[in-house]
Amino acid sequence: MRHEEAPLPVVLVAGMHAEARRRVVTWLLRTVPGSVALHHDMSDAASGTVTRIVRDRTGTVDVGGRPLVNDCACCALREDLVPELVRHAGSARLAVVELWDSVEPKAMAETLTAHGGRDIRLTNVITAVEPTLVLPCLANGDDLAEAGLAAAATDQRTVADTWARQLEYAPVLALVDEHEADEEDRALLTQLHPTARHIPLGSPELARLAVAGFDVRAAAAAQHPSCALLPQEADEAGVGTLVWRARRPFHPGRLYRALEDLTCAAARSRGRFWLADRPDTLLSWDAAGGALCVEENGPWLAALPDAAWEMAPPERRAAAALDWHPEHGDRGQHLVFTSPGLDREGLTGLLDACLLTDAEYAAGPEGWKRFPAAFDALLSPVP
Repeated sequence: MRHEEAPLPVVLVAGMHAEARRRVVTWLLRTVPGSVALHHDMSDAASGTVTRIVRDRTGTVDVGGRPLVNDCACCALREDLVPELVRHAGSARLAVVELWDSVEPKAMAETLTAHGGRDIRLTNVITAVEPTLVLPCLANGDDLAEAGLAAAATDQRTVADTWARQLEYAPVLALVDEHEADEEDRALLTQLHPTARHIPLGSPELARLAVAGFDVRAAAAAQHPSCALLPQEADEAGVGTLVWRARRPFHPGRLYRALEDLTCAAARSRGRFWLADRPDTLLSWDAAGGALCVEENGPWLAALPDAAWEMAPPERRAAAALDWHPEHGDRGQHLVFTSPGLDREGLTGLLDACLLTDAEYAAGPEGWKRFPAAFDALLSPVP
């Protein structure tokens, strides 16, 4: 491709609902003249191969194999995807990349943006959704390996948390067979990702949005625990979203003992929090399917010298400034729980009970550091 030509528009179509995903890709091929679809099938990854399938509106036009890279199917996908897209630049009007079941769009979007050069341009990310399957997927705590969906031998993700990230990253949700969904299905989907465009399959709007444009940095910031665009309070059709915020730190021991109850209290919960014995560390909360992931995400901005502020992304500086406390800075609890049949009162009471009491709070940061470090085992890296 000559660099003076316009780059090839590329749209990612993700989702664990495989049939819904395939229908969205097929519809785009038939609707956008001159489009081509690429799909890397990882179902035979155990045999050491990823199969690349290229389609246009007439059907399959090319099939090829790609060996795993470092025993990782996703690594093979990343190495193969950009060169294959570049090969179609200049001949195709739109490239539709159909991601395999457990591939998360964030990693692929960042790969395309970092390595695509001037030949290709990511124009959007779409997650295909069958609304009636949203809750069953969120409730599925099986490891991807147990479901035959692991992308690498070391893949420790679950069906639920992978599906949640596929859903929440995409700015466009393509709804397939949405007429079969009931009010609860629709309310759950809306509350999980209220800022997304929910577009029925077959709508001309879907083809337009496929090439509307996509900002990888903004999408990453919207998911980062320090400045994530978390859902707001909602209550509709038996589905509720609780936004719980507090300024006091958690008592590490009481919170640790409550983790199981908190994790199982909602189909999906996420956010950021701080512990009294780790006052400078921003911790992320990510739970789905009865499994919880807690991770360290660097320091709170309030724990850094003023000069370090300029090194922080603008989205994070803005979020911290909007939520600044005269004593604690940007430190605080911000957790969001979404689920059918949500017990708001019980959940709020449990969370409140995990905060420091008046007497514990009065001891100050030096006294807080003497609490037993209940989260050390959970946060220590696996050897």
